[in-house]
Amino acid sequence: MTQHKHSHPKRDDSLSPLQRVQQSFERQGLMRHLGAELLRVVPGECVITLPYSDKVTQQQGAFHGGAIGALADIAGGYAAMTVAPADQEVVTVEYKINFLAGCQGGELCATGRVVKAGKRVIVTAAEVMHVAEDGRQTPCAVLQQTIVPVPKSY
Repeated sequence: MTQHKHSHPKRDDSLSPLQRVQQSFERQGLMRHLGAELLRVVPGECVITLPYSDKVTQQQGAFHGGAIGALADIAGGYAAMTVAPADQEVVTVEYKINFLAGCQGGELCATGRVVKAGKRVIVTAAEVMHVAEDGRQTPCAVLQQTIVPVPKSY
């Protein structure tokens, strides 16, 4: 079989930030397992939701801190990815999270935003809101994060 010079797959630098993030998000086994959904992606910002289920609870029935931290980490990381070079992925170097309230039911909505995008380091912040069944919103957690771009390995 011969290869044609013009039959290349779509290059990463031709993908929009939404397409790049969607492609990466679909590879996130943890987020799939927990039921997270990518809600919105624009340059410098990413919003992800996580529904309440028995997969994300701690022993008293509230959202587990590990699930909240993972959600905030992913939202901040994907916000960073929208400003990283098109042929790069991103990884978290460090984050600090404050839990503000224990919440049950409804869903969590994490919004990650780029605070500062440097050449080697990207700093992001994420806010996690609890959205109750009646629509009432409660701040659940805030996160600050350091991200580095890395070569894409897939």
